[in-house]
Amino acid sequence: MENPGYRTGSFDSLHHSSEDDDDDEMVDIAGATLDFSTTDDVPPLGTGSYEESSSRAAGMNGAGPSKLMDPLEDPLPGVGTYEDFNTIDWVREKSKDRDRHREITKKSRQSTVALLHSVSDAFSGWLLMLLVGLMSGALAGGIDIAAHWLTDLKGGVCLIGFWFNHEHCCWTSNETTFQERDRCPQWQSWAELITGTSEGPFAYIMNYLMYIVWALLFALLAVTLVRAFAPYACGSGIPEIKTILSGFIIRGYLGKWTLIIKTITLVLAVSSGLSLGKEGPLVHVACCCANILCHLFTKYRKNEAKRREVLSAAAAVGVSVAFGAPIGGVLFSLEEVSYYFPLKTLWRSFFAALVAAFTLRSINPFGNSRLVLFYVEFHAPWHLVELAPFILLGIFGGLWGALFIKANIAWCRIRKSTRLGHYPVIEVLVVAAVTALIAYPNSYTRMSGAELISELFNDCSLLDSSQLCGYKQPVNVSETGAGNSLADRPAGEGLYTALWQLALALIFKMMITVITFGMKVPSGLFIPSMAVGAIAGRLLGVGMEQLAYYNHDWLIFKGWCTPGADCITPGLYAMVGAAACLGGVTRMTVSLVVIMFELTGGLEYIVPLMAATMTSKWVADAFGREGIYEVSQVSRREKKQKPRRSEPRPDAQTPMLLPPQAHIRLNGYPFLEPKEEFDHSSLAVDVMRPRRGDPALAVLTQDGMTVGEVETVVESTHYSGFPVVVSQESQRLVGFVLRRDLLISIDNARKRQEGIVSASQVVFTEHTPPQPPEGPPPLRLRGIMDLSPFTVTDHTPMDITVDIFRKLGLRQCLVTHNGRLLGIITKKDILKHMAQISNRDPDSILFN
Repeated sequence: MENPGYRTGSFDSLHHSSEDDDDDEMVDIAGATLDFSTTDDVPPLGTGSYEESSSRAAGMNGAGPSKLMDPLEDPLPGVGTYEDFNTIDWVREKSKDRDRHREITKKSRQSTVALLHSVSDAFSGWLLMLLVGLMSGALAGGIDIAAHWLTDLKGGVCLIGFWFNHEHCCWTSNETTFQERDRCPQWQSWAELITGTSEGPFAYIMNYLMYIVWALLFALLAVTLVRAFAPYACGSGIPEIKTILSGFIIRGYLGKWTLIIKTITLVLAVSSGLSLGKEGPLVHVACCCANILCHLFTKYRKNEAKRREVLSAAAAVGVSVAFGAPIGGVLFSLEEVSYYFPLKTLWRSFFAALVAAFTLRSINPFGNSRLVLFYVEFHAPWHLVELAPFILLGIFGGLWGALFIKANIAWCRIRKSTRLGHYPVIEVLVVAAVTALIAYPNSYTRMSGAELISELFNDCSLLDSSQLCGYKQPVNVSETGAGNSLADRPAGEGLYTALWQLALALIFKMMITVITFGMKVPSGLFIPSMAVGAIAGRLLGVGMEQLAYYNHDWLIFKGWCTPGADCITPGLYAMVGAAACLGGVTRMTVSLVVIMFELTGGLEYIVPLMAATMTSKWVADAFGREGIYEVSQVSRREKKQKPRRSEPRPDAQTPMLLPPQAHIRLNGYPFLEPKEEFDHSSLAVDVMRPRRGDPALAVLTQDGMTVGEVETVVESTHYSGFPVVVSQESQRLVGFVLRRDLLISIDNARKRQEGIVSASQVVFTEHTPPQPPEGPPPLRLRGIMDLSPFTVTDHTPMDITVDIFRKLGLRQCLVTHNGRLLGIITKKDILKHMAQISNRDPDSILFN
């Protein structure tokens, strides 16, 4: 198990010096800080009962056999924890939690206090979900309100209170009309404040300049805060969340500094007018909340597998507060993010998403007394003939998704391989300046992404003053339609102007989003993708509407589209187009459809959404089966090196060593994609190490090595663990011991157990073999050994081996032949093999 991140030597070299630590170590994904002067850590790995583990720990620490140490209260510090940029052992973590639960259940029958402790332990998961939902919902509401206010601040200020956004400022005004909804004396533009007039070219130029200045200021603050205090706060966070949920350790990524800075800079980045959204990063924010709150409960603080169940639920909470879609959030976590999703996590995800949605609804950040972000009221039903344009939108969404992924990856490679990547602040400022400069003249690019989508989803009414509703007025009342709906009408000059502006906005959004996604600021992709699709859908919808109006006697319209009827709803096409483009980029299907109908309230339009989403996925899959969060391969010359423990880690004082905004493969994370099929006919012996011509596998014997010999083996290799065999001659497998646990145990024994020297015999057996009367006492390490490591034979097909790794979350698997140890397969070996057979660079898998 090659792991250059470990430093060989004593136990003291396994953790950082005090000057390298920062506060978010206490809330990072790997658990508490590695402060081994305390015992607040996970218990030692035991394979038998708790009493056996306790006696082993007592013997290891020099205590007499009559003194038993409770592993839940006095664990051997550091044993059972993981180093940064490593993968957890799911099997060990689940076994540890199962043993803990059995112990609590057994004690609950003995006393009332123990019974209450058992009840509180069972209830702690639901309490934690309640707290995660409340905290995430409150933060999301604050982010929505602050982003709306700062976005409006670029255009002007409210005289009765600068903290009011434009809409709230004009609520009490009597001067607003349907034609001029945004006009009120309480709100003044910057030109009015500075020059005293709101009309004329000078006022326009003044507003233009102030718009650019505010955009640059917000972008500068966002990128500076990220770079100075929390480098992990940039990007959407979803690729890293997926990798963390698969068992990977990224210290500080879910820490409190990351949460604080991401919350602040997310508001600034969205308000700057950059082509990004806040919905994707809210998943990261919710997971940060969950990780911090996990430290209030011992069950989750000391078990990485249990914590990932909470993080899976938190991902659902993030989508719930982002879109007001609790059911879609649960399905998003299940379909797109989670690696291990048991039924209990499904229930708790649903509960947490419900609490978060209720909290957001209580805050009412949208001011419309509704939970959904884009509420629609379409009155006309869709017709079967319209499936053809809906499928056409699906094709467009799939093509756009595939094009965006390839273009964005190409731009990321340019950023990494040129000097551009060394100047993230300048890059953000240049993109923000270009975005503001081009966006301001066009009203559809000037408005925020959410506001644009809401405008495109809108169904026109008689009193609607939007340019998109610039139709010619009906000549007589019979053409106005029936009920609340309006009949299809001929397009007027206002609508034609809006269509040209939308066409230009579509080109601009498609180009600028490619460059924006991946910069060193918080950036989500949901809203920009939906905006592209909504623009295309609205253009197609208006085209279909005019086609039906002027050619209602055609065969495809005859029988269901009569003159004076409301046949085509352009807003519906915008909604379908938004789903198609988002599906093409992310390859979501079921969860996307549910999110869309929860997002809009358009329950009766599920079939068009399903048709467009599936078409989008099929078309995009024809160009590559992976979405934006998993795709891309970095070339050999772009390869990043994993920071060694002797180097400073990415924290508040150091520049970011691992840009977390890019995609999983681009960062070299060890993620086994469940959707990727393995159809090669190779065997385990073809993938295992050592290969032919390599040195023999480094192993430990169960009772034939001294402490000095074990330390020599550890210092001369860079492996994360060592198989334990009966002897060098037999090579019959006994168990597996991790390098980290081995170093910690030896160092602890040298310090705390009398007589342990380099000549002491290391024993992994249950009974200590006879020792020389004059010799030093032996060091028993059976308590840290995994007695049931997973093994496969050398002839096991690799597709079976890959399934074992995926479904059990293994770090490594030993290969045997007739009971004799042959080699080892790690997750990194599998990923390298899969990259090789796919004609990708195997050395781009950087971490283990």
